Amino acid sequence: MITKIAAVAALMAGLSVSTLATAQDFPDHPITILVPAAAGGPSDTVARLVADALGKELGQQVLVQNQGGAGGSLGSGTVAEAEPDGYTLLLYHIGVATFSALYPALPYVPADFTSVGLITEVPMTIVGRRDLPPTDITELLAYLKDDANQVTFGTAGVGAVSHLCGMLLQEAIGTTLTNVPYKGSGPAMTDLIGGRIDLMCDQTTNTTTQIKAGEIKPYAVTTRERIAVLPDLPTLAESGLDGFEISAWHALWAPAGTPEDIRLKLSAALQVALTDPTLIERFAGLGTAPVPAEMATPAALDERFKSELERLGALIATLPKD
Repeated sequence: MITKIAAVAALMAGLSVSTLATAQDFPDHPITILVPAAAGGPSDTVARLVADALGKELGQQVLVQNQGGAGGSLGSGTVAEAEPDGYTLLLYHIGVATFSALYPALPYVPADFTSVGLITEVPMTIVGRRDLPPTDITELLAYLKDDANQVTFGTAGVGAVSHLCGMLLQEAIGTTLTNVPYKGSGPAMTDLIGGRIDLMCDQTTNTTTQIKAGEIKPYAVTTRERIAVLPDLPTLAESGLDGFEISAWHALWAPAGTPEDIRLKLSAALQVALTDPTLIERFAGLGTAPVPAEMATPAALDERFKSELERLGALIATLPKD
């Protein structure tokens, strides 16, 4: 009996040492950040900047993999089912908080993810194809009311933040546009530049460069105040749509069950990565900035996610479906 007890104790001690060693040695091979949207979109842009800075801090290569479709729910499911060892992470935006309301039959739930930390809060812009007739936001709102049936509105898919923004805009002006879903903002932006769709509501990380190049026509920002990178662009509130405000926060998650030591190591590395000068400079050029260190934590992301899950779930239940 004593021999059996001693053997079990030795086994448990060995497991404790093994677990500690795993956490101390992590990572010992490349990490993959999965972005549940097409390459070239705003989440992809954020992910690649974060991956570079995070890789420097962790001393391992951090790869970015894209898996678009169903407003981000397909790729997110891949992470939910991944081995919870810290080597497969999810980077996406506010849209993660819409999955439960939009897709109740999904084989996973929010509890299948564990928070690492917030990354950035990105303003959104309402933009049109270059030759769209309205010249400013006031003319655009009138145009939408008069010709709603003829206007196509591109989104990154049902449930994506661009889709949510579009639904809010249609509700605010009391009209219905023709929604055109894509497998990410990148393909939608390509068609907007090519004149194959009329409008988008998308993040500055995906619109600023094209606006400055004159490839698309900017109308307004969806934030409370104007933004430094596009100072001449008015807010929707300035155009009479009071209370219309939406931004796209991005965050990093791991599969539920990821060891706490590894999760905290990832969070600490993320906090340092967000102070990387190159990342800060690139973010600024896209109209955004990293969150402060106290927001790049599991607790801060948990709180933000819970509030958005409640707010957006209630909102989606009241909005017209496309």
